Amino acid sequence: MRTPHPRTRTALTVSAAALLTTAVTVPAAQAQPTAPADAQQVMAALQRDASVPGTAWGADRTGKVVLSIDSTVTGAKLAKVKAAAAKQGKAVRIERVAGAFHLYTAGGDAIYTGQYRCSLGFNVKKSGAYYFLTAGHCTNLGSTWYSNSSHTAVLGTTAGSSFPGHDYGIVKYSSTPTDTQGGVDLYPGFRDITSAATPSVGQTVYRSGSTTHVHSGTVTALNQTVNYAEGTVRGLIRTTVCAEPGDSGGSLFAGNTALGLTSGGSGNCSSGGTTFFQPVTAALSAFGASVY
Repeated sequence: MRTPHPRTRTALTVSAAALLTTAVTVPAAQAQPTAPADAQQVMAALQRDASVPGTAWGADRTGKVVLSIDSTVTGAKLAKVKAAAAKQGKAVRIERVAGAFHLYTAGGDAIYTGQYRCSLGFNVKKSGAYYFLTAGHCTNLGSTWYSNSSHTAVLGTTAGSSFPGHDYGIVKYSSTPTDTQGGVDLYPGFRDITSAATPSVGQTVYRSGSTTHVHSGTVTALNQTVNYAEGTVRGLIRTTVCAEPGDSGGSLFAGNTALGLTSGGSGNCSSGGTTFFQPVTAALSAFGASVY
């Protein structure tokens, strides 16, 4: 991501050469699918009876609700969640997930506030002014953002933040960026971001972050509810892309299209994992901004 000097970028590594030489097909923008009414009722019941940190749920392609339970849910809490699922009978399928669902706030080296480090998501414009998007659980942590750990190069100030419920935030640049083309660096190379859309289930996507750089994976579900220890977030994109601490707020994209902002998940980029993303279209709509 190109930003003011000293340049702050969303770091991209692993598949850089492939990204430069291989065209990525992006399906036409489509509306966020809505789960059947009965699935909505089931998820509402889970929200009431099974809102335990370490759980997540959403409807699959068949309309069945998949309830994911991470390794931290044990004992009485596990019994509570299983009992809530049992009330819904065959409408719920339970799956255990290795590791723990957590936010990816610590670590990384892209954007800094206080003692925390996150990743820049996408450059955007609002009413002619320049901003960037990142995760809301990041912008909740501080008001002034820097491009270096010594806090001598100011990027901007937090102009809006939403977490929990959603997980998006917006930072207004302190001055007009010297490079006003919005995109992601490919180390080497550059991928311009020209639009935003909702991904489709089964689509191949790429995630960039300041800790683990570029990794790819597949969208496995939309409209996911995730119960982090810090709060519940709804409407997330679920993927097989890995991420680690410091990748929070980083960009999910395909081709020239912005798709999401890294929220949290389980696992790591050595053994793999599950990562959830805040849809970027929701953030753009909330803040009245657009990619450039």
